[in-house]
Amino acid sequence: MIIVEKSWLNNNPFLHIVKKSVQQEKLPFIIFTHGFTSAKENNLHYAYLLAEKGFRVILPEAVYHGEREQGLTERDLYGHFWEIVIKTIHELNDYKEYYVEEGLADPEQIGLAGTSMGGMVTLGALTKYKWVKAAVSLMGMPAYEEYLHWQLEQMRNLGITLSFTDEQITEQLSVLRQYDLSLQPNKLANRPLLFWHGKKDPIVPHELTYRFYQTVKGSYKTNPENIHFVTDENADHKVSREGLNAMVEWFEKHLLQ
Repeated sequence: MIIVEKSWLNNNPFLHIVKKSVQQEKLPFIIFTHGFTSAKENNLHYAYLLAEKGFRVILPEAVYHGEREQGLTERDLYGHFWEIVIKTIHELNDYKEYYVEEGLADPEQIGLAGTSMGGMVTLGALTKYKWVKAAVSLMGMPAYEEYLHWQLEQMRNLGITLSFTDEQITEQLSVLRQYDLSLQPNKLANRPLLFWHGKKDPIVPHELTYRFYQTVKGSYKTNPENIHFVTDENADHKVSREGLNAMVEWFEKHLLQ
């Protein structure tokens, strides 16, 4: 039996998914982060399949989302996009520390994953946390600085008046560079990393993510099996069943050893 339990840490809600028969054991541990304008409950199918394989999984709620929403419109929320990403990266460590200290997470078997914004959170976290042993990015991208420029260009093309001054953009870029994996690919340190991305994605361009993969895969020459990119030629901004299964298989291979 798989149990789903709602809990709180530092007054922030999250879901905890695990097999009831091993609920009190030290287990391989995965944190799965949801996408922009989504919520933790929307990713229960990912957590369920992982829990069936023997992982302890938690689904955190990002700030301004779900139970943590503050009545912002989607347009207002967009103005907080990078604040949400960075705050979530910092909160990941709180969850990890809690479960390791409680003896419920094996510190040598910790994985991160996420969809879209959650994939970006996962990739940014690789610049900060050596405790991440394996990661999966579903529709995410690591080049924060490049993506911010792309976002701004999209807004201009749509005729949206930017509410940010040049000084604010410069300041934001300075902050983002600290978490931009494309600027510090050595932080990967040959850790297992899987990308899944739809070729027709209009929200997070496949090309930007694939370009990063092409630049770093050469550094995995001694263990090429630790990095892989799955392209779905027909998918847009929605993870396919094949993408879901690829994620589960990746963690089975790289965390259950």
